[in-house]
Amino acid sequence: MGNAETLGRIADALDRLAPPRAATADPLAHAAYVWRGGALAAARSFAPLLIDRLVGIDAQKATLLANLRRLAAGHAAQDALLWGARGTGKSALVKAAVGAVQAEGGGLALVEAGAGEVASLPALFAAIDGTPRAFVIFVDDLGFDTAADARSLRSLLEGGAEARPDNARLVVTSNRRHLIPRNLADQEDAINQRDVIDDQLALADRFGLSLGFHALDQDGYLAIVRGYCEAEGLPFDAHDAVQWATRRGSRSGRVAWQYVTEVAGRAGRAV
Repeated sequence: MGNAETLGRIADALDRLAPPRAATADPLAHAAYVWRGGALAAARSFAPLLIDRLVGIDAQKATLLANLRRLAAGHAAQDALLWGARGTGKSALVKAAVGAVQAEGGGLALVEAGAGEVASLPALFAAIDGTPRAFVIFVDDLGFDTAADARSLRSLLEGGAEARPDNARLVVTSNRRHLIPRNLADQEDAINQRDVIDDQLALADRFGLSLGFHALDQDGYLAIVRGYCEAEGLPFDAHDAVQWATRRGSRSGRVAWQYVTEVAGRAGRAV
C-alpha cells in the first residue's frame, strides 16, 4: 500500500470520528439566535421583558430603542456599549429593545455571542452579510485583561478588513466602562504614560453609543419592585422588599426581580 493511499485512509477514518459540523440556522426564520462553534443556531426561547417593565433607565431605553429602530429600517446606526453596575438592567434592556422593535414589525434579530466567540465573529459577519434583515450582535459581560487582547474587537468595529457588515451592529455589555482594567503600574512603567491610557480608551471610543447604568438608591429599587408586582398582580410590601435587598447586600433590578419571584412562589404563582 502506497503512502498516499495510507494517508487517505487515515484522513477518512479521522473524518468519521470527528463530530459533524453543526448546521447553520436560517437567518430569516427566527427572532433570536446563538452563535456558537462557528454556527448560527436558533435560540431555544426568546421571551424578553416588555420594555415598559424596565423602570429607572428611561434615558437609556429611549436612546437604545431609537438606535435599533434605525438599524431595522436600514438607516445609519451605532454600535453600543452598555456599561455599569451589575444587575442594573443592561442585558435585559438589550433583549427588551430588540423585542420591542420586533413587536413593531421591524426586521431585526438578536444574535448572542459569548465573550469567547469574539475571534470567530468575522465568520458570523460573512454568514449574515447581504441578508435582507438587520442583526444585533449581542456580547454580554465582556472584558479584556490587556489592550492587546482587545485589538481584534477594535478591528471588527471599524477600520479592519473584517469589520461588521452594514446590516449588523455590535451591542456589548460590561461592568467596566473602558472594557480594559486601568493598571496604574503599567502607566508608571511606560515611557509615554499617555500612550498607555490612550490604548486602554481606544476600544470604548469606537462605540458610537456609550450608555451608563448606575447603582440604585432605595427609592429606585422599590419603584422597580412595585412595577413588577403591579404587572404580575402580586402584593407590594415595601418593608419586606427592603429586607430582601438587605439580606442580599445589593439593590438592583436583578435583585428586584428575584424578590418578585420569591413573592410569586410564596403565593403559589408562576411568573
